[in-house]
Amino acid sequence: MTILAAQDRAQSGELVAVTGRRSPLVRVVRRPLGALALGILVLLVFAAIAAPLVTHYPPNQIAPAVRFHGPSTAHWFGTDELGRDLFSRVVYGGRIALGIAFGATVVAMFLGVIWGFIAAQARGMLDEVLMRAVDVIMAIPLIMFSLILVVALGSDVVTLAVIIGLLLAPVTARVARAAVLSELRADYYQAAIAVGASKPRVMLGEVLPNTAPVLIARAAIVAADAIIVEASLSFIGLGVQPPAASWGTLTQQGYQQIFRALWCIGFPGVVIFLAIWSLNTVGEHFQDTLDPRGQR
Repeated sequence: MTILAAQDRAQSGELVAVTGRRSPLVRVVRRPLGALALGILVLLVFAAIAAPLVTHYPPNQIAPAVRFHGPSTAHWFGTDELGRDLFSRVVYGGRIALGIAFGATVVAMFLGVIWGFIAAQARGMLDEVLMRAVDVIMAIPLIMFSLILVVALGSDVVTLAVIIGLLLAPVTARVARAAVLSELRADYYQAAIAVGASKPRVMLGEVLPNTAPVLIARAAIVAADAIIVEASLSFIGLGVQPPAASWGTLTQQGYQQIFRALWCIGFPGVVIFLAIWSLNTVGEHFQDTLDPRGQR
């Protein structure tokens, strides 16, 4: 019986080891909700990148003969007030919306992580100054601050990405600082410093990888927030300007025709919702799978 029990335990340990070696992506896909969210996100990104391959009409092609045609096999999302194919405009609009979200995420994560790591590592007066700067920036409503910067700096795609990234960096810095402080209290950090390891080496080799689950989840939230901010700016006319069109621009144009062609606002709105939901869900599932302390 003892030998059989030992064999059973060994087999169980091998099974756990094999399961633990699965990549985070595989573990996310094995969850139904995570697989659905990741599938939607991949589909949106692929459609935006391969827009000429998945659409049949140019996004700005005007066809007065088919104005306000409802969804059909010829026009999957219907047409707008100028007869333009709405599906093509949504797909091409995804290029701009997702491009701005990606650029803003890179800017926010780069600045925010450095900001938070310096504050957590420095402590004392420098930490206090950096965190009070975060409080001052966060005290100003995000949309109001973005409106001021857009009016001052312009609303081209690159400028929008930089502005949104800068405004989302302070919250990212606070999240990164909290994650680092949690790791600095861990036994492995104290032990590494005690045996003479340099702080930069421990920070880059141990602390940064251990904060990856929190930072990946934060990156997904930043991307979702960037989509919301860009759509809000475009909806009030201060974001992406015609003839270019993002999801927010299409929502603003569809709102003007809401009582005549509901699909003009419905489809862009649904796409925005799906993008935000999938980003938040994927980020949450990646954090769960990457952080063993958070697994249930």
